[in-house]
Amino acid sequence: MIHSHLDEFRTMRGKVWLHRCLLGLAIALTCFFLVLSPVRADVESDRYDGNIFVLYAGDGSLVPASSTFKAALSLPKPVILAFYIDDSRDCKRFASVISHLKDFYGRVVVFVPINADSIPVKDSYQPDEPGYYYEGVVPQILIFDAENQVRLNGKGQVKYEELDDVLRELFNLEPRTSSVELQRRSYNEFSGEMAE
Repeated sequence: MIHSHLDEFRTMRGKVWLHRCLLGLAIALTCFFLVLSPVRADVESDRYDGNIFVLYAGDGSLVPASSTFKAALSLPKPVILAFYIDDSRDCKRFASVISHLKDFYGRVVVFVPINADSIPVKDSYQPDEPGYYYEGVVPQILIFDAENQVRLNGKGQVKYEELDDVLRELFNLEPRTSSVELQRRSYNEFSGEMAE
């Protein structure tokens, strides 16, 4: 009888030890993946990493927009309306183009970035609502002149130079005589900017 209780005790002690070892291993693996594995923002993925303007353009001042679209149209300035979503590699790449435009035209143009997922679904929209202009493609960028006329409606990876040409025309600026195409350069592991 004592031997059977002793064998039962050894078996139970062995199970407890095994259970504790497995629990310790599970905790160690969890800590390894949560603490030691690198967290990366990836411009080449359609994964949500956070706000694309902060991560990939280095410009957190773009979102939230400083003005609503309706209020921007009432100002005597050109308006740039940019549709994006945060989990699109194309929008991640294009965020730095919008930020670069803001660097040069931020004081004279109203920038209104709109997350396309936030547009309310309706049967019809008014011309002072972003949904009126959204064509179901991201990125999509529109440039309005000071009289609220659409001067450019670009979809996809519109080149900075094409956008700049429209803005130069609006402000009666000299055309570029020569321009080097902008290339992405990384200045830290999370953000990128455009360089000449």
